[in-house]
Amino acid sequence: MATSTSVVVIPGDGIGPEIWAASKPVLDAAIGRTGGGAITWEEWPAGERGMEESGDPLPRTTLEAITRHRVALKGPLTTPVGSGFRSLNVQLRLHFDLYANVRPIHWLPGISSPVRHPELVDAVLFRENTEDVYAGFELEPGTPELLALAAFVRERFRWPIPADAGVGLKPISESASKRLVRAALRFAVREKRKSVTLVHKGNIQKFTEGRFRAWGYEVATQEFADECRVEGVDPDDGRIVVRDLLADAFLQEILVHPERIDVVATTNLNGDYMSESLAAQVGGVGVAPGGNINEEAGRAIFEPAHGTAPGIVGQDIANPIAMLLSGAMLLEFIDRRPAADLVRGAVRSVLSLGVGTPDLGLAEQVGTKAFGERVVAAV
Repeated sequence: MATSTSVVVIPGDGIGPEIWAASKPVLDAAIGRTGGGAITWEEWPAGERGMEESGDPLPRTTLEAITRHRVALKGPLTTPVGSGFRSLNVQLRLHFDLYANVRPIHWLPGISSPVRHPELVDAVLFRENTEDVYAGFELEPGTPELLALAAFVRERFRWPIPADAGVGLKPISESASKRLVRAALRFAVREKRKSVTLVHKGNIQKFTEGRFRAWGYEVATQEFADECRVEGVDPDDGRIVVRDLLADAFLQEILVHPERIDVVATTNLNGDYMSESLAAQVGGVGVAPGGNINEEAGRAIFEPAHGTAPGIVGQDIANPIAMLLSGAMLLEFIDRRPAADLVRGAVRSVLSLGVGTPDLGLAEQVGTKAFGERVVAAV
């Protein structure tokens, strides 16, 4: 893991500055209680603030700051839909080769859920972050480039791509698949988890997602044989179980038997859908933290999974839990695990008292700032 005394903070757009203002005192209090020295939070612009200050939604100076410090915590950033303006989140992940999107998902006490037993959900999802159709290799309908591609594949492979179709490429490579599965297995071993599930649609997409499955098993059997076993092949001897599920079966499994889902490794687009589905079972993206990580390089950007929520900006009702828990993930990454555990415990303590922001529907509803103050007191 990385160690750092300075961390880049991108407060973000919409409610981002509000949830950061509520989260910073909590993180500082936890660091102060557990020792190890203070952390300097360096704020840098991106998104709308980047446009206002420099005309660039992802300023070069912000990228340079992340390069220097290697670790960042960011709020939500605005990306217009269908405008040709590429997602800033995707740009950051690709620029810094943050290949693993890591989403720990478990229920917090008192938070309402659409499922009967949300307490059974305790999963950590590893989503490949740099490939698949989500990487953005797309051609717009009717463009000369699209027409040229359609003509080539029609002639070369007899693939009938309509002239009015948009086309996206789906690269899934051995190197990217193996390093993602390797990261999931390392985590499972380090944290003494019980299983790792490879999720894919390899029954249809045999040479992309099917290969992801095959390469995942190769990593498990060739690099982690002492710690892992393949379900249905190796004897049940206490090692971590490695298995695979089709994506549609996985979406059923998390509803019917969520206790069977532990660590998950999957492809980029699948992971986007599945992490949101799991988050919905424990209260929604408002309580879902995330990290974009390259552990080998010691680089990471942590962020809440939710959006900018422009409709509630400035009303002091935004939920800061996802930012708080993303901050806890960051603290753990920079070798401040006692502080990370203290933040998580303080959040759970406040929620267990029936205190939360209005979206959570708990007995005592407080504002963003007041909720942060209650968590500080719990720390």
